[in-house]
Amino acid sequence: MRVLCVAEKPSISKAVADHLSGGSKQMFIKNYSFDFDFGQPWGRCNVTMTCVTGHLTGMVFPSAFNNWAYPPPESLFNADVLTQVDDDKKSIAANIESQARSCQALVIWTDCDREGEHIGSEIRAAALKGNKNIQVKRARFSNIERAHVLSAARHLVMLDERQVHAVEARIELDLRIGFAFTRFITNSLRALGGPLEDKVLSYGACQFPTLGFVVERYFRVKDFVPETFWSIKVRYNRKGIDVNFSWARSRLFDRLSVIILYERCLRAKIAKVTKVQERPTKKFKPLPLTTVELQKAATRMLRMTGQQAMNIAESLYNKGFISYPRTETDRFDKGMDLRALCAKQVQDNRWGGFAQGLVDGRFSQPREGRNDDKAHPPIHPVTYAAPTVLSPDEARLYEYVVRRFLACCSDDAKGLATDIEIDYGGESFSAHGVIVLERNYLDVFVYEKWNSSAELPKFVVGEQFQPAEALMTEGQTSKPNYLTEADLIALMDANGIGTDATMAEHIQKIQDRQYVDVVNLRGSQGDGDDGDVEEAPATRGGRGGRGSRGGRGGARGRGGGAGGGSGGQGKMGKYFVPTKLGVALILGFDRMNFETSLGKPFLRREMEMKMKAICEGRTTKAAVLQESIGQYRRVFIQSQEKVNVLKTVGTQAPSCSVATPISSHPILAGFLFANLGFPFNDLQGLSRVCVWLRMFSRMAQLVIA
Repeated sequence: MRVLCVAEKPSISKAVADHLSGGSKQMFIKNYSFDFDFGQPWGRCNVTMTCVTGHLTGMVFPSAFNNWAYPPPESLFNADVLTQVDDDKKSIAANIESQARSCQALVIWTDCDREGEHIGSEIRAAALKGNKNIQVKRARFSNIERAHVLSAARHLVMLDERQVHAVEARIELDLRIGFAFTRFITNSLRALGGPLEDKVLSYGACQFPTLGFVVERYFRVKDFVPETFWSIKVRYNRKGIDVNFSWARSRLFDRLSVIILYERCLRAKIAKVTKVQERPTKKFKPLPLTTVELQKAATRMLRMTGQQAMNIAESLYNKGFISYPRTETDRFDKGMDLRALCAKQVQDNRWGGFAQGLVDGRFSQPREGRNDDKAHPPIHPVTYAAPTVLSPDEARLYEYVVRRFLACCSDDAKGLATDIEIDYGGESFSAHGVIVLERNYLDVFVYEKWNSSAELPKFVVGEQFQPAEALMTEGQTSKPNYLTEADLIALMDANGIGTDATMAEHIQKIQDRQYVDVVNLRGSQGDGDDGDVEEAPATRGGRGGRGSRGGRGGARGRGGGAGGGSGGQGKMGKYFVPTKLGVALILGFDRMNFETSLGKPFLRREMEMKMKAICEGRTTKAAVLQESIGQYRRVFIQSQEKVNVLKTVGTQAPSCSVATPISSHPILAGFLFANLGFPFNDLQGLSRVCVWLRMFSRMAQLVIA
């Protein structure tokens, strides 16, 4: 019996052929040939192994729709669509068709996700052209480790037609919606002239909501108004150890109220201990690694973009070093031999000792997350890779995957927490301290920190003491940060925009289309969502007194005090800021006041839920196409009726770069565009502008003046 095996990419084809042939394969121009025993019912077969390079086919409109002016864009919602083999893939399809003629069975070795299932259906279609009676099976695998590949070859399954239909629906919807709105937006704004006259303004059902997140955060930063707040802090020194007590109310935004409460504390003079609690505490080890978490970690800790991280992870997977890098699963199957995977890392001089400890008895079952895509395990190392066989970026990402996996197989970090609460003038204050007793996973997972605080002295419930200092502080809320790539990925994940495998691509596309810029900025000290605070003393009291600033009679009147800061300064980082064009597109559709704006995630999230419903058998491809096309057609018609709103915003949208963009100086912008063809908000071209200015400095001085 002859069997044709087809992989999704050349590297997988070679690896599978190596394992199945036992190293005795023969290489022909496009194919490998060898024998393999598949077990019952096929037994030992002659195998031809070949591959594709991703999707074989594409969906297109008939040539009659090539003209952007006519037929009108709205006709694309109902136009016929054609599925055809891409020109650069015709030789690949012909090879499959030719090989299928002499084979009785086809085994598909594509990635085990929706896209892989659809590519498998394309391979099947090509093979059926050569042999309409060929048997079709698929191998399910999540890495190319030898034992795993052999097991997949002997436990073949059928293609999942539901996943195939879901991808077909998604491709058709993206084609119809993308082409219709791209032509509408481009044709509508082209009339404004200038840089837009020759620019294609591309629309994507995932890219626009992604851009919407960036624009929304931009306006949160732009429109932020700081608020002043006040707080109270208490300090006590025992046996040379300062204990700082924080106010249970945290902070209030009414100064007079805080002054009253603060002076009540000062009048009380004595604080009373109301609670002393010592309890075990933990810092939980990380969950098993998913694609989204890998991308977030890469952008935050490894200084990579999400797209770079996915490309590198794909390379590591193709080389057999890690498992399949596109997975939503954050729990390991209890049947996996994780100890054996730990043992493969013992030889490394950086984490080998830690891995040996896990093998020798310190292994702990990983935490179980809530997600399981039923297709792939969490991302984990499959075999050891020495740094010398990897590129620098591959080595960094591989190290993260290994350390994360070993951390998952270790125990939580353990410590002892002490909480002390006091009553001071009727107000509650608390102090908290932690002593780290066992670092455990932290010894290998160097990306997280957990350090002991200063050890708190002993207190007894009911004891009283006189605070060394009571301090009334004043501060201001600080503006939130712009979005980092990790922030943006988290928002996309929470709102169902894109899949774990495509989020990075959508983020890259809004950059390529000049809808957003990536800028280096110094962020707040906080986490970037609601901003952080900076506090300065407003007034202080020592041992119950009025304090050096005079309590009531400070230089600034009642309560006295110094002004607060406007927010701490954090580390430099890369942030997304929308361009003028990006803002115009989102504001234009938002101001049309639709029930569901194209710049919001709701329509796309609903579409993604429908794709999952197809996969689960709760609906059909035809039903989803009919409903979704109807939804977007209604939005399209409403957009046509309010196109003047889009045009108005396009001419009035503010420049949005945090650095002054070229477009903010109309004379310079017009001159550069007219004479050099620079895009009207092309910050990436700034270096070229600087070169030009140096060459023509006198002219530039005249223009800028």
